[in-house]
Amino acid sequence: MVPALESSVIEFRTKRTMSDNGNSDYNAIYRNAPIQQIDSFYLWALRWADVRKDQRLLDVSCGVARLVEFAWHRGVRSVGIDLATQAIAVARQAGVCGELLVGNAESLPFADASFDRVVNLGSLEHYERPQCAIAEMARVLRPDGRAVILLPNAFGYQHVLYVWRHGTVYDDGQPLQRYGTRTAWKTLLEENGLVVDRVKKYQREWPLTIRDLLRYLRRPRQLLQALITPLLPVDAVSCQVFLCHKAEVDKPPIAR
Repeated sequence: MVPALESSVIEFRTKRTMSDNGNSDYNAIYRNAPIQQIDSFYLWALRWADVRKDQRLLDVSCGVARLVEFAWHRGVRSVGIDLATQAIAVARQAGVCGELLVGNAESLPFADASFDRVVNLGSLEHYERPQCAIAEMARVLRPDGRAVILLPNAFGYQHVLYVWRHGTVYDDGQPLQRYGTRTAWKTLLEENGLVVDRVKKYQREWPLTIRDLLRYLRRPRQLLQALITPLLPVDAVSCQVFLCHKAEVDKPPIAR
């Protein structure tokens, strides 16, 4: 039985009803406008992961695999998996290095304890069964590994302002959306095989490339978001980054 979600997690479905496997929904999304952040976002994610050369990293719901690409060029044995065949096709056509697979985060096709780092950036909240995906990420994570999971904060000040202005929560264009509090997400993660070590703030990343800096200069509101991020309380930012390790599994007593 799959455990129920925390009651303080807000869930809603749009008119784009999720199909049985979700593949067709996300294929359509990636055909129209691929879900992708600026390069600095993925470079920041690698900092959060603290991944080292020759370690093995898994990006769950990798999209067009920019994180996989950056990690690979740093000597990391990086693997990306995504439900959308279209996303993986775009990544392969772009010549992304690293291992790319089509698959479901709720049933990862990897052996137990096979990755030093597991990353999930703004995707867990869109799964039909996030509990199963967390358990799978914990399963494939090595005992001394780290999971980096970015999730939306229900009471980030921008989300609250949006509700005041529009009378509803923000719809990011995906079929299934959830927002939760820091405590609700922490509980969900820790009930399904991970232990939260730290929670970091994410409002807007500081530019780490010249191209991203120039982009910010053309979009001063985004630059302002990056500047104020250090000043915001963790429960006022739009997203929170959960740095986790794998929970210890109780071993059965040794028979005498």
